[in-house]
Amino acid sequence: MKTLKENYPLLSFIVGFLVWLVATLLFRIAGQHFFIVDNTLVMIMLYIILIPALGFVATTVFNICKLDHLESIKSAAIMVLPGMLLDTVCVEFFEKLFPNMPEIYSKTFASWLMFAYAIVLIFGLLRKKLTNKNEF
Repeated sequence: MKTLKENYPLLSFIVGFLVWLVATLLFRIAGQHFFIVDNTLVMIMLYIILIPALGFVATTVFNICKLDHLESIKSAAIMVLPGMLLDTVCVEFFEKLFPNMPEIYSKTFASWLMFAYAIVLIFGLLRKKLTNKNEF
């Protein structure tokens, strides 16, 4: 049986897909209540909140799997792949998938998505080397 570390690519993909699915459903159901493009303060807060939220998700995967720096970069890239692929459809068919929001929001939505994916990749890149606590 493989360890979590050996299965980190699969776990990273599953986590990335689940984050995409939950976020997409949230936007589909209630996006009009919180994704308020006309309100600069709300939009700034939505961008800022991504940093700790996605940083926590990515770092949790890295820590659970005990990934080193290079593995963390790979994990981050794998984590963003499902969402990046599926969000191409979401952005292209924005008005059909998110009828609760005006079509004009699609540009800001796409920008917010790119920022989200960049955050996960940055956390993978900035991952520090793990040190063995038994070493002196």
